Amino acid sequence: MAPISAHLVAQLQTYTACDISDALLKLKVPGAGFIADLNLYCPQPGQDTTPTIAPVSTVLFIAKGETPADPVPNIPDGLHWSDATEPGSFIVIKQPPGQTNAVCGGIMALRIKIRGAKGVAVAGRVRDLAELRSTNLPILAYGTSTVGAGGGSVPWALQVPLNINGTVVKPGDIAFHDPASGLVIIPRDEKDVLGGMSVHEAFKLHRGA
Repeated sequence: MAPISAHLVAQLQTYTACDISDALLKLKVPGAGFIADLNLYCPQPGQDTTPTIAPVSTVLFIAKGETPADPVPNIPDGLHWSDATEPGSFIVIKQPPGQTNAVCGGIMALRIKIRGAKGVAVAGRVRDLAELRSTNLPILAYGTSTVGAGGGSVPWALQVPLNINGTVVKPGDIAFHDPASGLVIIPRDEKDVLGGMSVHEAFKLHRGA
């Protein structure tokens, strides 16, 4: 996975998540890149105000017993999804809606940290909060559970596009986590933000009032 240049990170760090969503809204990015309804479980609010900026890697879970035709499963037999963590990435996980089990817990979070992840956002549930917080990674989720993934979910595919309530998240997009405001996904294919003009120029042009 291609890293984000230090120059781009330095530019983005001068903005808030709200600034970025304003620009993405003008660029007609669905949902302005915002993943709604995530709760911040680590670090606890107020502990750290530094934004985390990293390329996205994705994990899709499905409900036990389902076999969707698309996407095709691509996790090798015997490989735990956390062991496939892309170093330096911000992991975005999608769980089937309405489930009450967790898909990420303490052991997985520790493995993710060892593998060099920069953060985790779960469109679903997590558990083992004390262990999650011990990683000092940004960890966000819709909610918590006492039940492990085996209660209803199966990891199905890695590095596939996710649609999270209308916000499309693709591997290689840029995750911008602002502890004060939330998580915004910047599509890597927004060429006028990431290509021909500087972030400052693009935001000056596209940011709403």
